[in-house]
Amino acid sequence: MKKARGLSAEDRAQAEAVIGYAFADKQRLDRALTHASATLARGGDYERLEFLGDRVLGLCIAELLFSSFKSATEGELSVRFNQLVSAETCAAIADELQLHRFIRTGADVKKLTGKNMLNVRADVVESLIAAIYLDAGLEAARAFVLKHWSARAARADGARRDAKTELQEWAHARHAVTPIYKVAERSGPDHDPRFTVTVEIPGIAPETGTERSKRAAEQVAATKMLEREGVWQKTAP
Repeated sequence: MKKARGLSAEDRAQAEAVIGYAFADKQRLDRALTHASATLARGGDYERLEFLGDRVLGLCIAELLFSSFKSATEGELSVRFNQLVSAETCAAIADELQLHRFIRTGADVKKLTGKNMLNVRADVVESLIAAIYLDAGLEAARAFVLKHWSARAARADGARRDAKTELQEWAHARHAVTPIYKVAERSGPDHDPRFTVTVEIPGIAPETGTERSKRAAEQVAATKMLEREGVWQKTAP
């Protein structure tokens, strides 16, 4: 990640290209990409934008699901909604756009690892949504959301419950035990770690998952075990 300094004109142009939106007010883009560790100026980071962006994203996703799944129950819509607005989904979109190249940070951010680092990437996506909303209104923000969330919303596994919760309930009902998660390996630099987590249930083979945070790796491992045991239908790669 970039250390605390202003984005250059070249950086802004590249950021706007990957975001797919050209800001009328370039300071909104700068603020949306500025972590709190990078500035001492009150209000100069993305925290307030993140607050607004979370709500704008929620509205856009709720509208998308409401119009796309006309026969879905409120419960199914809620499951899909929670998955789509999760930190993991937002961070995945940040990774696809390679936003880490443009985030401005201070030295303290080097201490952020695991879930905290995932949250930084997720927060930036929400902040960008707010910045676009303030710069050009709801339609522009909605266009960004639909571009990056529509395919995810349409996936069949979007109505799945949280994998760890599902696995725990299945393990309790089938084996009367609770799954145990263990970190098998941690690799990569502090600012971009990779965790390999193993989930174990007595009497059946373990599964592993690797992701940028322990929580996400646990979800991957739980998903793999649910699919292997036939509790969930395996999704296409």
